[in-house]
Amino acid sequence: MNRRLLIIEDDPGLQSQMRWCFSQDLDVAVASDRDSALTALRRIEPEVVTLDLGLPPDPGGASEGFGVLEEILRLSPMTKVIVVTGREDKENAVRAIGMGACDFYQKPLDADILAFVVNRAFRIAELERENRELARHRNSANIKGIVAASPQMLAICRTLEKVAPSDVTTLITGETGTGKELLAQALHDLSSRACKPFAAINCAAIPENLLESELFGFEKGSFTGATQSKKGKIESANGGTLFLDEIGDMPMSLQAKLLRFLQERVVDRVGSVKPVPVDVRVVCATHRDVRQLIDSGTFREDLYYRISEITLEVPAVRNRDGDALVIAQSLLKSLGKQMDRPNLTFTEDAINAITHYAWPGNVREIINKLKRAIIMAEGKRVSAADLSLDPGIAPLQNSLNLRQIRESAERHAINQALQASGFNMAKAARLLGITRPTIYSLTDKYNIETSEDPMPASLRHLEGTRND
Repeated sequence: MNRRLLIIEDDPGLQSQMRWCFSQDLDVAVASDRDSALTALRRIEPEVVTLDLGLPPDPGGASEGFGVLEEILRLSPMTKVIVVTGREDKENAVRAIGMGACDFYQKPLDADILAFVVNRAFRIAELERENRELARHRNSANIKGIVAASPQMLAICRTLEKVAPSDVTTLITGETGTGKELLAQALHDLSSRACKPFAAINCAAIPENLLESELFGFEKGSFTGATQSKKGKIESANGGTLFLDEIGDMPMSLQAKLLRFLQERVVDRVGSVKPVPVDVRVVCATHRDVRQLIDSGTFREDLYYRISEITLEVPAVRNRDGDALVIAQSLLKSLGKQMDRPNLTFTEDAINAITHYAWPGNVREIINKLKRAIIMAEGKRVSAADLSLDPGIAPLQNSLNLRQIRESAERHAINQALQASGFNMAKAARLLGITRPTIYSLTDKYNIETSEDPMPASLRHLEGTRND
């Protein structure tokens, strides 16, 4: 797509001369007054504008030109404006720069100099666009399996990236369904142990009399049925990462043995008297409040301090600003493909319901409701009824703060427009009655994803495909 330039000049002769200054790779439009300039701004969404300050009805002054400059910067703040002034009119040039113009050019016309100034403005616009893209990627969760855009979850991801290269024992807490095992796997994948085993065991899913042998292994003949020796999960993870899920449910009788392992880094198999040294990183997770367990006497305080050298507290979906809709959009695309229902989109009432529902089951509940909705949906649109959600559900928290209400309305309108336009930014901008640079600015401000798949190509994975 060619770069777009708008020339605002009331002199027809100068309009023609300025057109000839630029190569064929530019799409050039001209306007001669405020109304035609603002119409062209909305229609072609130029990256660069040249603006003669002497426009009718004040061709001999600069008041109308300054008014147009102010309008352009309000409607399209990312557009680069080059003001054109007379040779002796430095005062207005300085004033225009102070108002937000990118550069200025002084008459009389010199084709080479004008082309240089305009091309420099295009380059600045291009660099700013690249910076916004880089910032958008930095402000998205670039961790395998995690789909998030909220400040709360992004903070968790940034902390995880810092912690992963070290070998500190890490405790991940959070409600069921929030993606704790995904984060544990990410700690492993981003560490120097990534090419070694990742062994996971759910401490709540195995009976107490079997959990010890599952963790520590056993020797042949150590109990009835032990016909041969077997490594436990800890030994199996040697060199890699051991993930102890739901450690808050570990029996007290095993907590002392686990504490000894964490202190000594040796394993005593059931029925053996020969300790086996093991090099493993330990990551634990629980949905329970460990401090309450300690107070009730069901969890050892010394073990808690051993497993929580670093603690990651994963917020529930209801406490992640805007994440419910981002996750739902990603899952709708992924699950839709899996279930042979591609290209589905949400209706307006579905978007409203997803945004305001509390999601007590977190991501796992989103997956379950979406699977049902994909089956039940008629046509290409998924409604609130398909999701078994109330389309008129009230927001979780009422607010009389005008700024919050305005921002919430803007965010909601942008998401609706993106859904309705199939994530075509130009169409979405037209639906909203704003320019494309403005919608890019707003999506940056609110961390709104501008494509149906919010993850970069190399990171497109389904959140929640693993169990916590």
